[in-house]
Amino acid sequence: MKKFVCLVLASVLSTTTLAVVDKKATQLPLHPMPVHTTTTQNIVDALASRHYVPSRLDDSLSSRILDSYIEDLDPSKSYFLKSDIERFERYRYQLDDDLKRGNLNPAFDIFNTYHVRVISRFEKVLAMLDEGIELFDFTKDEQLLVNREEEPWATTEAELDELWRKRVKDAVLNLKLTDKEPEKIKELLVKRFTNRLSRSKQTNSEDVYQLYMNSFTKTYDPHTQYFSPRTSENFNINMSLSLEGIGAVLQLEDEYTKVVSLVPAGPADKGGILKPNDKIIAVGQGEEGEMVDVIGWRLDEVVQLIRGRKDTTVKLNIIPAADSDGIYKTISIVRNKVELEEQSARSEVIEIEQFGSVQKIGVIDIPTFYVDFKALQKGDRNFKSTTRDVKRLIRELQEDDIDGIVIDLRDNGGGSLQEAKMLTGLFIDRGPTVQIRSKSNRVDILDDRDISVVYDGPLAVLVNRLSASASEIFAGAIQDYERGIIIGSQTFGKGTVQSLLPLNRGQLKLTQAKFYRISGESTQEKGIIPDILYPSNYDPDAIGESTLEEPLPWDKITATNFRRKHMINHLVPELRSLHEERVADNPEFNYLKEAFAYRKARREEDYVSLNREERVREKEEREDFWLTLENKKRAALGQEVLASLDDLDAEDEPDMASVATPPQAEGSTGGAIVPDNAEGEEPVPGAEMAVSGTGVPAIAETEEEKEKAEEPDPYLVESGHILLDLISLEERTASETKQARGGS
Repeated sequence: MKKFVCLVLASVLSTTTLAVVDKKATQLPLHPMPVHTTTTQNIVDALASRHYVPSRLDDSLSSRILDSYIEDLDPSKSYFLKSDIERFERYRYQLDDDLKRGNLNPAFDIFNTYHVRVISRFEKVLAMLDEGIELFDFTKDEQLLVNREEEPWATTEAELDELWRKRVKDAVLNLKLTDKEPEKIKELLVKRFTNRLSRSKQTNSEDVYQLYMNSFTKTYDPHTQYFSPRTSENFNINMSLSLEGIGAVLQLEDEYTKVVSLVPAGPADKGGILKPNDKIIAVGQGEEGEMVDVIGWRLDEVVQLIRGRKDTTVKLNIIPAADSDGIYKTISIVRNKVELEEQSARSEVIEIEQFGSVQKIGVIDIPTFYVDFKALQKGDRNFKSTTRDVKRLIRELQEDDIDGIVIDLRDNGGGSLQEAKMLTGLFIDRGPTVQIRSKSNRVDILDDRDISVVYDGPLAVLVNRLSASASEIFAGAIQDYERGIIIGSQTFGKGTVQSLLPLNRGQLKLTQAKFYRISGESTQEKGIIPDILYPSNYDPDAIGESTLEEPLPWDKITATNFRRKHMINHLVPELRSLHEERVADNPEFNYLKEAFAYRKARREEDYVSLNREERVREKEEREDFWLTLENKKRAALGQEVLASLDDLDAEDEPDMASVATPPQAEGSTGGAIVPDNAEGEEPVPGAEMAVSGTGVPAIAETEEEKEKAEEPDPYLVESGHILLDLISLEERTASETKQARGGS
């Protein structure tokens, strides 16, 4: 399914009057805002006094900050020249003193150099395309180096010209191999680079400031981040899953803001006027507000105009998708509360045939650990939270007479620490859930003090490499208590605790503690090791805490006092043996293992050929591999084999080259600058913002995609089998114990 960059139109903050400026204007050079001076000094003070790891802001750290900033701007060494880098050396041992004074001139000097290089480069690429793509000779034995991390900086513009000539040639060849006509190829690439040029020109001072501050903060640890006011707003939306707005998902297409989908039952959906694919060309506040033209604006700027408080009105000039004449009309929408259910916990029942009968396993999928802090603080008894939702889902599953429950935490990047503690309490009667060690080495223990248990039946927890933070706290506690069986692959390894510190502008998400399992072990770097391992979709050498820059180390503290709720660890070897025997010839699991090995080998390739015959050969080899692997699985499942990959539906084609992105810390939006990875390149400042993690409604699925989603998940099916094995072994153990007691 096509991936969209989107933003939810909503607000949890009060609306203020927005100045109307020309968003198309290029502002070179950019300068820091006056307020940034004080904000910087506040950040420096907070890091010095509150960060978990004591670290002096001195010349040594200054040197690392410079390297970090340059790396963030130009990781593939595609824009800066060696002479630029040499000129920046004057700042190497100066940034520490400048940061203490709030002086941001060096950071903006470096960025403005970069900005000029980027704009000039895209203009050159467009000029190259204007000459015609027929100039490329695809019979030459040329190669493009795609991994440029260890490459030296280019010494001349000519070297970069040659790099970009090869990049454009690669892009043209990719499109040629999809049988696109030359005119269409040129049109697509001109459109692509024109859009990148336009977004680069829209970069503002706040973008640069946030980027530089995060280059600074990550020298302390990977999860300490500065949030601009707008990013802070998105963070609040992420955590609450509840917001006020019109309930729409947008993307930037050319110069227009286009509606992708509507949040079900949201104000726009209920109004029935705004439709997917409509283009928004102007926005006004209230019934009498002036309409502001937004063609060519950044997506986040358009969103800021549309956001607003409940019961206020926003006017939109739209070009309806159904109107081929492009005539706009004006519509009014009253903002209201929107519930973002897509990231809420949800349940299903799967049927597993085992031991000669069909048994029912309840599955609760938890995408994130969320809580509506504002509603909770206001005393709203119906505040939204993970624990409240899961409690309701458990009771619904129990009414359905399920035999066991699987908690699915795959891809759950964390969220509220308190929710992880409370969720654990649903499955134990009382006891500690997690230990937290602060900067002063004080250890606090979070306890579940509620003697009631919502569910005391058979339990499994399914995790993967993207299960992080709060997910690891919950899975670790369940494992330590022997309350359930942990299944899947090694988790992310984020064992640090962040808190939000309000600043005079924006917020600082600051690492102030590390959490530890009740057994005393940290989850930092190592994560949770499941009792039963599944083949992984993610390479642990490419994704995880250990792959990030400057991660805090793994360590261990004294275990706290706790009483195991079940005694199942002695059953794990037999469970593992039964699992391995069952999946030895499992077509789905074997497919996943071979696919992962193939993807990993391909990711380690540093060069790509620019020779058409060679690329055709490579393409045929890839297709042969996937066709053979697919048919191997289909034959084992008793399905009809394929003559060609073309026989698969487009959404089923096994294009396994992509690499998943690590989860952001504690529900983070990931910052204001989003990578434009059309070419697999570096971030382009000024690119549209996207709310990541919680808070983004799903894009409407096609009927085919819905049907595919309903197919059995092999990981869930096998988890159900493992859970049924556990039930059987526990019953056998109980019977043996009873017989032993009876005979004594």
